[in-house]
Formats: sequence, C-alpha cells, structure tokens
Amino acid sequence: MPAGREKKTSIRYMIFIYFTVSALAVILLTGVVLYLQMSRQLTLAVQDENQAVLGQINRSVDSYLRTIMKLSDSLYYGVIKNADLSKESVNSQFTLLYDNNKDSIANIALLSKEGELLEAVPAARLKTGLDVTEEEWFGNTLKRTDNLHFTTPHVQYIFDSNENQYRWVITLTRAVEITQGTSTEQGILLLDIRYNSLEQILENITLGNQGYLYMIGSGGELIYHPKMQLIGTGQMEENIDVAVGYRDGSYREKYNGEWREVSVKSVGYTGWKLLSVTPEKGLPLNNLKMRLFVVFVIAAFLLVLVLTNTFISSRITTPIQKLERSVNAIEAGDLDTEVYMGGSYEIRHLGRSIGDMARRIKALMEDIVAEHESKRRSEFDTLQSQINPHFLYNTLDIIVWMIENEQKQEAVKVVTALARFFRISLSKGKSIITVRDELEHVRNYLTIQQMRFKNKFVYRIEAAEDVMDLVSLKLMLQPLVENAIYHGMEFMDGDGEICVEVYCEARELWFRISDNGLGMTQQQAAGLLGEKHHVSSRRGSGIGVKNVNERIKLYFGDDYGLSIQSEPDEGTIVSIHLPAQIYTEMT
Repeated sequence: MPAGREKKTSIRYMIFIYFTVSALAVILLTGVVLYLQMSRQLTLAVQDENQAVLGQINRSVDSYLRTIMKLSDSLYYGVIKNADLSKESVNSQFTLLYDNNKDSIANIALLSKEGELLEAVPAARLKTGLDVTEEEWFGNTLKRTDNLHFTTPHVQYIFDSNENQYRWVITLTRAVEITQGTSTEQGILLLDIRYNSLEQILENITLGNQGYLYMIGSGGELIYHPKMQLIGTGQMEENIDVAVGYRDGSYREKYNGEWREVSVKSVGYTGWKLLSVTPEKGLPLNNLKMRLFVVFVIAAFLLVLVLTNTFISSRITTPIQKLERSVNAIEAGDLDTEVYMGGSYEIRHLGRSIGDMARRIKALMEDIVAEHESKRRSEFDTLQSQINPHFLYNTLDIIVWMIENEQKQEAVKVVTALARFFRISLSKGKSIITVRDELEHVRNYLTIQQMRFKNKFVYRIEAAEDVMDLVSLKLMLQPLVENAIYHGMEFMDGDGEICVEVYCEARELWFRISDNGLGMTQQQAAGLLGEKHHVSSRRGSGIGVKNVNERIKLYFGDDYGLSIQSEPDEGTIVSIHLPAQIYTEMT
C-alpha cells in the first residue's frame, strides 16, 4: 500500500472495522436483556419493599396519633365534661395527664370562645399582645366542631415560656363544651404535640441507597422531610405540588431530570400522606438470581471487550497516548511544549490544532488576567453602590410618622441625615474617599437607625483629627454597623452599644467596630469571611462581610482586610486594617 494512502487511514475507519462488528452485537444484546430483566424486577421489588415499609411506618404514626387522641378524649370526657369551671379548677387533672404524657406533649390548654385562657399546663399565660381569636386554627376549630384539627409543624408562639430555646410543635385542637354554673358554652381544647416525638418515628427509616421518606398534609404542607431545613431556606426543593394529587399506591415520576419511584400511603383520617422516594439510579439488586445474572453478563461482556481491545489498542492507542502526554503537559501549564503530531490523519490534524490552541490560550490568558481584574473592580464598585430599598422605605415611614405627630425637629434631623447619607453614598462615582467622609456616612446611618430603633442602642464614634484626611474605602463601615444592629442586638431589650474607633498604629490605619450584642462562636465568625456564597438578608444592605473584605484586598492588597473576634453573649469586634495614606496620594 502506498505510504501516502497509509497515512490517510482514518481512526473512524479503523474503529468501525475492528471494534464495531464485535462490540455492537454484545452491547445491543446485553443492553436489551439487562433493560428488560432489571427494570421489571427492580421496579416491582422496590415498590413492594417501599409499600411494606410505608405500611409499617403508617401503623406507627397511626398508633402515635391515636395515643394523642385518647389523651384528648380523656381531657374532654374525663375532666372538662364533668367539671363546673365556676366552682372548681381542672388544673390538677390537667397536670396529672400532662405528667404522664410530657414526653410527647409540650402544652395542654383550655380556651374560651372569646380567646380567654381558662387553664394551661405547664404554660402560665398567653403571649402578651396575642389575640388567639384571630388565628386561623381558632376559627376553623369553632366552625367544624366535630373534627380534630392538626396544624403543620411550627415554633410554639402562643404561650410564654421560661425556656430560652425554640420548641417545634404540632398543635391539635378540638371544640369542647364548657360548663359554668347553669350555662354551657363552646371552648377549645388545645394540645401542643412535641414535633421531635413524631420526628423520632420517621427519621431513622432507611429506604435503600439514596431513598428517603417524607410526609405532607392534605393541602401540601410539609410535615416532615429529612432535608426540611434546606427546603425551608430554599436551598432544596421537593415535588410536593404533584405529590398532593397522588392516591395510595406506587408511581414513577421524573423530577429535576431524574426518574424515581414514589410510593404513597395515607395516614388515617388526618389527610396526611407518607411518601417514599427511591431514585432509579439508587435502585438495589434485591435477589441473588438477578445478581448472578448481572455478574455473568458483565463478565462475558468484559471478556469480549478485553480480547477485542487488546488487538485494537496496538493499532490505535499508541499515537493517542503520545498526544495525551503532550496535552497533559499543556494542562500542567507548559504552553510552550512541543505537541506530538503522528499516527493517523485525524490524530496529526488534532495535534496541529492543539498546538495552535495552546499558542492562542497563552495569548488570551494575558488579556483575560487584565480583563478579570477590571471586571472584579467593576462588580465590587456596583455592589458597594447599592442602596437597600427597605432601609429607604423605613426611613421615609419614620419621617412621615414624625411629621404627622408634629415632631418637626426630629423629622428635619432624619431628612438631613438621609440627604448626607445619599450624598456620600454617591460620591461622584468614587470608591476611595477620606476617613472623614466615611465616618460622616456611618454617623448619618446610625442617626437614622437610632431614630427608628428608639431605646435599642446608643453609639459613639471616636477618631483623632490626624486620621480624618487618610484614605478609606467607601461603604466599608455601613455593612458592618448594619450587622451589629440587625444580627447583634435586634433582639436585645435595650442597653445596646456600638462603638466605632479609628486610629493609627505603627504607620497603619485601623478601624474598630465593637458591639455588646448576642455575639457568635469563632467558627461562625470565621465562616463570615470564608463562605463560598453570600446570601443577603432581606433587611441587610446586600453587601456582605466577605464582600467588604474582598473589596479591601482588591484595592489595597492581600496584607489588608477584616478580622473578627466574637464570643456568644459577649459581643463582637470587627477590625479593619488599611494602609495609612493621605487621600491626595490616592487621587
């Protein structure tokens, strides 16, 4: 064969001749047999297994709910029905039943139809300012007096508690008849079921590889999910809208691009549904016969491929391996390496293309570095110029309220602070301003927030005159002060203190923002600077602590930036390190 013709032999032709004929028959036969056998048997096995598990869990949940219902019946028919509340108290009977069931019950309460708390164990009183008659469950209970009503899981908010932790509960209510002297009237019996007692029944259930169990209410409310916190924060989704329409049985659905097997079981008369989900990619092989069959087919398939590829690799892979070594050198960063250009026509052409590509990449990388630096500056400048609409709206609401209440001097003070706040925020498009302007900006912000959060906190700003004309980064302090207000002391009962200090030390400029708020752990503090993605609060500025730190490093170098010191219940100190440079040097 002429040398020229031999060199033109394509890799596509070689693969087709030596590989396709032998491998295609094996692949098609193996694929058809595996698909027909495995899909049918695995689907049936998973459905049977999931239905059995759901049946067992359903019985456990039903038994648990019946225990709660029996307690409700005991309270109503054994205590409330036989008591005249005008002459006697049912507190001792409530307490006895509560003590016997406190592992699963958080609160027991009796309410009148006017929303008055008649008895409660162990809670003492309703939350101050709470009108339970306006709650949805209150109205539904009085409208449908023959039913028991279950809410979705929520943080207990009805009763005052001496505990410092938030307790998740499911509230059960029913209409009852209350006897007072010679008259009877409707009331409501309320039981707060401890959510963790129901969660313990469900959380340890495993459904094979990657399978899980969750529960929804009749209206699609999520009652339990192993990833409930992620779903609540929007980081994960579940196919609840479709699941609401499922009846008891098994279904195959496609969600987020993946097929999965779903089994459904209703829980008694509550309207709740238990659902098991098993992704098809996680389906197990459940019987020995199928496993042996799969092993045999795979072994035969591999044997054919090994024998075929042993012959093919000697003709095809050597040039590819040499080309791969060249590509690996380029991947390691050596863009000047000599690219192999031998073997078949396609491999030689590919080698030339890779060599040209390496030279182009080398040229483009230099341009990309400069463009990336410019883009980062532009992105941070755009971010730092954002103005939170909620802050503006709240400030305008304060001004309107002051004017309506004839507090004109205070309104003028707020308007003046807002105007100065906006003037410095704009700063004619500049990102670098003086320490004087940055302190004036945060002083105006604190003035407005102090008017809004009266008696919540006090602040002070301390800076010597010799630092006023030094360089500062615009909108650097506001996000940090904002965090101190919203996350540090929003839930304090006054006596909050925020201190902003500026000083020079060893020819370096330091800003120190301290508060006496709730504080955080060192792990949480480190996470503020190391998080991969910033999720801004609806009330925040949208400029996170991490972004402030990165802006400082971008403008002044990696030797500068933020550091955070904090202890729970002790407060937080944020330190900013900048070079001590006169403003005219930067402009």
